[in-house]
Amino acid sequence: MAVTLPSGVTLFERGWLSSNNVLIVGEDGTVLVDSGYCTHAEQTLALVDSALQGRPLDLLLNTHLHSDHCGGNAALQARYPALQTHIPPGHAEYVRVWDAHALSYTPTGQQCPPFRLDATLQPGTEMRLGDLPWQVHAAPGHDPHSVILFEPASRTLVSADALWERGFGVVFPELDGEGAFDEVAATLELIERLNPATVIPGHGAAFADAPAAIAFARQRLNGFVQNPAKHLQYAAKVLLKFKLLEAQHLEMDTLLGWARGTPYFATMLATHFAGQGFEAAAGQLVQDLVRSGAATVQGTVVYNA
Repeated sequence: MAVTLPSGVTLFERGWLSSNNVLIVGEDGTVLVDSGYCTHAEQTLALVDSALQGRPLDLLLNTHLHSDHCGGNAALQARYPALQTHIPPGHAEYVRVWDAHALSYTPTGQQCPPFRLDATLQPGTEMRLGDLPWQVHAAPGHDPHSVILFEPASRTLVSADALWERGFGVVFPELDGEGAFDEVAATLELIERLNPATVIPGHGAAFADAPAAIAFARQRLNGFVQNPAKHLQYAAKVLLKFKLLEAQHLEMDTLLGWARGTPYFATMLATHFAGQGFEAAAGQLVQDLVRSGAATVQGTVVYNA
């Protein structure tokens, strides 16, 4: 199906290390939704600068505060001093005091330069972005405080990591021992009720067949519910892949050292793959990435693929 974005809305489709960015431009102002990962900040600035053609960026929104969605915040705030930044309310206090552990950056072994916030995005409200009214909806599951944005006239949904064309993001609360699969299911039901004509996901191309994407996501979710270990293995491979995307290549010993020092990763392996031993379990996950075409190994070096 053809994908049509509303007037004034531009999608910057990024690689998987950075989330997509959505630029909304209108007579009433300019807005960017999500800012990518910090190592891609210069590219984010170049994309925004080129599209705005001399106009300032007025407002920055984050759907949630995972590092690949807000890692460019600090650079954008430095480039546009008058920029207002709005984030979901759940982690606002951690941003104010900058608690990198509570914000997930330390546990995941990822980076995010500190940034300021000016206001919170309140679910159940409506905001004028560009020249259009957009609804803010809570979308817990992947992240307990995530929001999605919906423009009802064109039925355009900015779904972040709540729905991709083929799945959804790792359900991070599950890694902390907090059941969140039901929240994923509830968010999929919300999206189904909204009945979007166009979906702009957090990663990948915009798409038009939301029912098919929802059906695929439900099938994937049911698999995780029936076999939670499958989700943990998926999460561990996602964290490894993210590190390879960031570094591009690492000595195996260096990658294993990073894994040992990354709380989420170390806890998952110690709890759920303990019978194999840490190095054997981590090595098996690397081989899984190789078999799927997501990595290659040459000698003692692991390469992103």
